[in-house]
Amino acid sequence: MTSTAEEASPGSIWATLREAVRGTSADFTTIAIGRAVLLLAVPMVLEMLMESVFAVADVFFVGHLGVTDAISTVGFTESLMTIVYAIAIGLSVGAAATVARRIGEGDEDGAARAAVQSIILGLGVGAVVGLTGILLAPQLLRMMGADAGVVSTGTRFARVMIGASGGVTLLFVVNAVFRGAGDAAVAMRVLWIANAINMTLGPCLIFGLGPFPRLGVTGAAIGTSIGRWTGVLIQMYVLTRPDGRLRICWPNVRFDRHIMRGILSISGTATFQNFVGTASYMGLVRIISTFGSAAVAGNTIGIRIFLFGLLPSWGISNAAVTLVGQNLGAGYPDRAEESAWKICVYNTVCLVSVGLVFLLFAPVIVSACYARGALRANCLGGFSVLWLRHGADGGIQRRW
Repeated sequence: MTSTAEEASPGSIWATLREAVRGTSADFTTIAIGRAVLLLAVPMVLEMLMESVFAVADVFFVGHLGVTDAISTVGFTESLMTIVYAIAIGLSVGAAATVARRIGEGDEDGAARAAVQSIILGLGVGAVVGLTGILLAPQLLRMMGADAGVVSTGTRFARVMIGASGGVTLLFVVNAVFRGAGDAAVAMRVLWIANAINMTLGPCLIFGLGPFPRLGVTGAAIGTSIGRWTGVLIQMYVLTRPDGRLRICWPNVRFDRHIMRGILSISGTATFQNFVGTASYMGLVRIISTFGSAAVAGNTIGIRIFLFGLLPSWGISNAAVTLVGQNLGAGYPDRAEESAWKICVYNTVCLVSVGLVFLLFAPVIVSACYARGALRANCLGGFSVLWLRHGADGGIQRRW
């Protein structure tokens, strides 16, 4: 095992970082815990950063349309999509934990069968939510407090975004399968490719660049959905390759009630925990909507930036799922406990750093995301204090 001094040396740290980004074949039940955390956490942080880019890219490009209703559309739809995120994150916890436990036990076939059940769950949830969004998008926007202008502008955007929810659930769940198997670098690369497509197609479809039609805010939804589903196709391809840590073969593709019940039993608590936060966010958006589209637009930008800083900490915490699951499966409970405590320390450092950045540079960050307006935001901890100014002389000012 590597000594503490060797682990702390700059050369070994840089080598570990390079290995983390390239992908590793290390056994996470035997290598030094500090090195294991780095190998898993670095690609997971980068993966979560890429996921948060989805949340920022749309509002960045739509913000340059200069239409408040368009930004409000993104905010109202994303408040509805948080239900999908809550369910997807909850399912991903069960998927990662189950796969990690089977990998730790050396049961690769069991891990593959758990991955298949997770995919079935993701598809089922995505189909139900997607159909609901396609049929009831205008009603859902009105339920959230959208006025007639936002409903007119954003119905197609909401239909596309919610209708393509399967891409969200599968991205979360299958990437959790990769992380549970210890292949966090693959999950990271999937999000890189999906985001590259989103950030390329998004502005082309929003502004009608080159041969692309000008679709306005709807173009953002189409670009995002194409990017996510492309990522899903890449995930399916990687899962069937013979050289991966986890491979799904045709005999694994069958419904297994016992395994699915186990995944749901783990996911249930995580889903409920995420849903509590989701419900509070939806309630907040509903209250803010009573003050008009400008207020919703300001809240949308503030929340997006906040999530961009928060999601990397989720990436670090995801490393705990893999390490704890694999070490418990291998019969090393002491290593599992030590891994969890070390990741708690790293996550605390990450969150404190993010809080300081928001405290010191919030106005600059918001100005970069919404260059056309005089919107200013100041984020401190988990709260956003928004100043909305309208008019060249700043005569009308609302403070939140």
